Parts: sequence; structure tokens; C-alpha cells
Amino acid sequence: MEQGRYEMIGSSRRNVVRGGCICVVVSLFAALALFLFYTSFRVVAPANACVLKIFGHVHSDVLGQGVNVVLPFSTLSCFSLRKQLLETNNSVPTNEGLSVDLDVAIVFALKVSHVRTMYLDVGPDYVNTIISPELSSAIRGLTAAHDANALYTSARHVLQDELRAALTEKFDPFGLILHDVLLKSVTLPPLLLAAIEKKAKADQEAQQMEFVLVKERAEADRKRIEAQGIADFQNIVSQGISAQLLQWKGIEATEKFATSPNTKLVLVGNTGDSLPVLLSAGNVQEDNSF
Repeated sequence: MEQGRYEMIGSSRRNVVRGGCICVVVSLFAALALFLFYTSFRVVAPANACVLKIFGHVHSDVLGQGVNVVLPFSTLSCFSLRKQLLETNNSVPTNEGLSVDLDVAIVFALKVSHVRTMYLDVGPDYVNTIISPELSSAIRGLTAAHDANALYTSARHVLQDELRAALTEKFDPFGLILHDVLLKSVTLPPLLLAAIEKKAKADQEAQQMEFVLVKERAEADRKRIEAQGIADFQNIVSQGISAQLLQWKGIEATEKFATSPNTKLVLVGNTGDSLPVLLSAGNVQEDNSF
């Protein structure tokens, strides 16, 4: 009896242990299944593209933004597809051997079609691996072909266009789009900057003096034309005036003066050919006694 009871107790214990083991195994499988299910979904942020890696193997497809179903235990390396700004300060030599400081900024973006190639050939840190060195090299090569004075004035836009062309050629094989190149500032040596400012001031003064000279020449031409007009007028008038006309105008003026109501005595005739005429307030009479 006692031996049968011991066997029943042992059997119950074995059943309990076996049941507990089964529960543990089921729980582990459930947790593993939940983990595998959770890791099979990956979310890619907007304006990003990700490279999928599975046990050291890079998948041929690139994951776009949104929810993506992947194999468990895979990892992602993501690249931004947005426009990015890179600003650099460069101390570069010019054609004369002078050192100038250039602040340059570029706006670029990575093509989604080249994300996998960029990851395999360069890596995620392609800005410091490719863009920064290529930018510094292009700036140094272009400034060496220009004078410092030209960089400060006329050649600034030329340098900007040349830099854009050089960087586009370098970036295109890597799938990098160059949207803009900005030459923000040029800092010249103090002595050269003072000389340029002095020359610019002298040019402005010369232009101002030229304006004054042009104005004075115009005024002289105006006065010359005015004097010529007056001379022409006097010449025309003098040709139309005769002694008979002047004598007749004098007689007309005398008659008008004599017929006025005021008391007056007018004697006309001051040459040997003219006849003296005596005019009074009451009448006009001719006297030949002289």
C-alpha cells in the first residue's frame, strides 16, 4: 500500500514538472515568434532611403519611406535624400601667391538610385569622405588661376560658375546632385584691400570730374548758341532799319506826343535838311522863318 502511494506521488510530481517544462517551452516559442514578427517590420522616415543588410549581405533593393517588411535579424543603414548644406572656410593662394580666405557653401542631394552604390563604395559618411575634400581641392585649383583683385571684383561670378562645373563633374559618378554653389565672402590681405579701396575711390573721383567737365562743356555750348542767336537777330534787325524809317518813326512819335492834353512846346528839326516845326498844345503850325 505504501509503495503504491509513493509511486502515485512520484508520478504526480513528474507530471507537474513535465507540464511546467511544456509551459516554459511554449512561452519561449511565443516570445521568439513575437520578436521575429516585430523585427520583420521596419519604418523608414520620410525623404530617406535605407540599405538592408542580412548577416553581412547587402540586399539589392533599397527601402523607401514608410513601413517595410524585411527578414528578421536584418539591419538598416539609412541615407537622407533631402537637400543638404555644407559650408567651408578655405585659405587658398592666388595667382600672385597671396593667401585669401574664401567662405564657400554648396547645396547638394543624393539620388535614391545611387544609395546602395554609395554605401558599398564610400559608406554613410560620404560628406567627409568625398564632398569636403573634392570641394577644397576644386577651390584651391581655381583660385590659383585668378588674381586676388579679380576675386574681389569681376572674377567672382566666373569663379563661382567654374567651381560649379568642376564639382558637378566630380559628384556625378557618385549620384550627387549639385543644386547651388555660393561664394559667400572673400577676405583679402589688409594691404591689398586698402590698395583696392584707394583705387576704387580714385576711380569714383575721376568719374565725378568727368561729369563736371561734361556739364561745363554743355553750358559753354549753350552760351555760345545763345550769343550766336543774339548776333543773328541784331544782324537781321540792323539790315532792315534805314534813315528814312527812323525819321518817319520820329515824326509819328512827335505827333502822338503833341496831341496829348498836357501843355507842351515841341521843336522838331536838328539837321540842315529837316524843317523846324513848332507844335503847341492848341494847334500844330509850321514856321519857315528859321
